[in-house]
Amino acid sequence: MEEKKEISLEIRPEIAKGTYSNLAIITHSHSEFIIDFATMLPGLPKPDIGNRIIMTPEHAKRLLNALMDNVTKYESQFGLIQLGGQPQPGGTFNLGDLPQFGPGGAKS
Repeated sequence: MEEKKEISLEIRPEIAKGTYSNLAIITHSHSEFIIDFATMLPGLPKPDIGNRIIMTPEHAKRLLNALMDNVTKYESQFGLIQLGGQPQPGGTFNLGDLPQFGPGGAKS
């Protein structure tokens, strides 16, 4: 029988309030996955990156599995999550395909 380990976590108030993100840009190297969380709002020339998370490939896969599990639980309770717009192959896109980042668009 496997023994469960309990972790005691503490969250500072400034972190507990969270940061809104409606865009995640994911890149990777051989040894890290980098996830930039950004907010893209009407009237702003380019998305503002609010947080960057860097993790090992193993932890990225654990995050993927945890997200898949939680989305499944959410959808069983609240219904299917509808994705608006055109589906993107693999669920990703190139920033250069967005008008504000394509040729002549805003650059960081």
